[in-house]
Amino acid sequence: MSWVVGDRGRQSNFIYGTAKAAFSTYLQGLRNSLYSLKIKVMTIKPGYVDTKMTKGMALPEWLTVSPHYCAKRILGARTRSTDMVYIFRASGGLIMLIIKLIAERIFKKLSL
Repeated sequence: MSWVVGDRGRQSNFIYGTAKAAFSTYLQGLRNSLYSLKIKVMTIKPGYVDTKMTKGMALPEWLTVSPHYCAKRILGARTRSTDMVYIFRASGGLIMLIIKLIAERIFKKLSL
Protein backbone atom coordinates (compact mmCIF):
# COMPACT_ATOMS: atom_id res chain seq x y z
CA MET A 1 0.00 0.00 0.00
CA SER A 2 1.55 3.23 -1.16
CA TRP A 3 -0.04 6.70 -1.25
CA VAL A 4 -0.87 9.36 -3.85
CA VAL A 5 1.63 11.74 -2.22
CA GLY A 6 4.36 9.96 -4.21
CA ASP A 7 2.84 11.06 -7.52
CA ARG A 8 4.07 14.65 -7.27
CA GLY A 9 6.91 16.18 -5.28
CA ARG A 10 5.59 18.85 -2.93
CA GLN A 11 7.38 21.40 -0.77
CA SER A 12 5.60 20.43 2.42
CA ASN A 13 6.41 16.71 2.48
CA PHE A 14 8.85 15.86 -0.28
CA ILE A 15 10.87 13.41 1.83
CA TYR A 16 7.78 11.36 2.70
CA GLY A 17 6.62 11.66 -0.92
CA THR A 18 10.00 10.41 -2.10
CA ALA A 19 9.67 7.31 0.08
CA LYS A 20 6.19 6.61 -1.31
CA ALA A 21 7.35 7.17 -4.90
CA ALA A 22 10.28 4.79 -4.36
CA PHE A 23 7.99 2.17 -2.84
CA SER A 24 5.56 2.46 -5.78
CA THR A 25 8.45 2.03 -8.22
CA TYR A 26 9.69 -0.98 -6.25
CA LEU A 27 6.22 -2.56 -6.47
CA GLN A 28 6.15 -1.88 -10.22
CA GLY A 29 9.49 -3.64 -10.68
CA LEU A 30 8.41 -6.53 -8.45
CA ARG A 31 5.17 -6.84 -10.42
CA ASN A 32 7.11 -7.02 -13.69
CA SER A 33 9.66 -9.43 -12.27
CA LEU A 34 7.02 -11.87 -11.01
CA TYR A 35 4.75 -11.64 -14.06
CA SER A 36 6.19 -14.73 -15.77
CA LEU A 37 5.54 -16.72 -12.58
CA LYS A 38 1.88 -15.57 -12.62
CA ILE A 39 2.30 -13.87 -9.24
CA LYS A 40 0.32 -10.65 -9.08
CA VAL A 41 1.43 -7.53 -7.22
CA MET A 42 -1.09 -4.70 -6.90
CA THR A 43 -0.24 -1.15 -5.82
CA ILE A 44 -2.91 0.60 -3.76
CA LYS A 45 -2.76 4.41 -3.68
CA PRO A 46 -5.45 5.83 -1.41
CA GLY A 47 -6.11 9.47 -0.72
CA TYR A 48 -7.04 10.50 2.81
CA VAL A 49 -8.70 7.70 4.78
CA ASP A 50 -10.70 8.44 7.94
CA THR A 51 -8.44 6.64 10.46
CA LYS A 52 -6.69 7.35 13.76
CA MET A 53 -3.80 8.84 11.77
CA THR A 54 -6.00 11.49 10.14
CA LYS A 55 -8.04 12.31 13.26
CA GLY A 56 -7.54 15.93 14.21
CA MET A 57 -6.41 16.93 10.71
CA ALA A 58 -8.43 19.72 9.13
CA LEU A 59 -9.60 17.64 6.17
CA PRO A 60 -12.86 18.34 4.38
CA GLU A 61 -15.29 15.43 4.55
CA TRP A 62 -15.58 15.41 0.74
CA LEU A 63 -11.87 14.59 0.53
CA THR A 64 -11.80 11.59 2.88
CA VAL A 65 -13.04 8.03 2.49
CA SER A 66 -13.87 5.37 5.06
CA PRO A 67 -11.73 2.27 5.66
CA HIS A 68 -14.77 0.20 4.60
CA TYR A 69 -14.89 2.04 1.25
CA CYS A 70 -11.16 1.34 0.75
CA ALA A 71 -11.61 -2.35 1.53
CA LYS A 72 -14.46 -2.65 -0.98
CA ARG A 73 -12.41 -0.95 -3.71
CA ILE A 74 -9.36 -3.16 -3.02
CA LEU A 75 -11.41 -6.36 -3.15
CA GLY A 76 -13.10 -5.20 -6.35
CA ALA A 77 -9.74 -4.40 -7.94
CA ARG A 78 -8.35 -7.79 -6.92
CA THR A 79 -11.04 -9.60 -8.86
CA ARG A 80 -10.22 -7.49 -11.95
CA SER A 81 -6.46 -8.18 -11.72
CA THR A 82 -5.66 -4.48 -11.74
CA ASP A 83 -2.02 -3.39 -11.36
CA MET A 84 -2.65 -0.06 -9.63
CA VAL A 85 -5.68 1.28 -7.77
CA TYR A 86 -6.30 4.87 -6.75
CA ILE A 87 -8.84 5.16 -3.96
CA PHE A 88 -10.58 8.43 -3.27
CA ARG A 89 -13.86 10.14 -3.98
CA ALA A 90 -14.38 11.54 -7.46
CA SER A 91 -13.45 15.02 -6.24
CA GLY A 92 -10.10 13.72 -4.94
CA GLY A 93 -9.37 12.12 -8.31
CA LEU A 94 -10.06 15.41 -10.06
CA ILE A 95 -7.77 17.26 -7.66
CA MET A 96 -4.93 14.75 -8.25
CA LEU A 97 -5.40 15.03 -12.02
CA ILE A 98 -5.12 18.81 -11.84
CA ILE A 99 -2.06 18.61 -9.55
CA LYS A 100 -0.34 16.23 -12.00
CA LEU A 101 -1.12 18.48 -14.98
CA ILE A 102 0.26 21.71 -13.50
CA ALA A 103 3.61 22.57 -15.08
CA GLU A 104 6.50 22.27 -12.62
CA ARG A 105 7.60 25.88 -13.10
CA ILE A 106 4.15 26.90 -11.80
CA PHE A 107 3.77 24.09 -9.25
CA LYS A 108 6.95 25.01 -7.38
CA LYS A 109 5.53 28.48 -6.73
CA LEU A 110 2.49 27.01 -4.98
CA SER A 111 2.62 26.33 -1.24
CA LEU A 112 1.35 22.77 -1.23
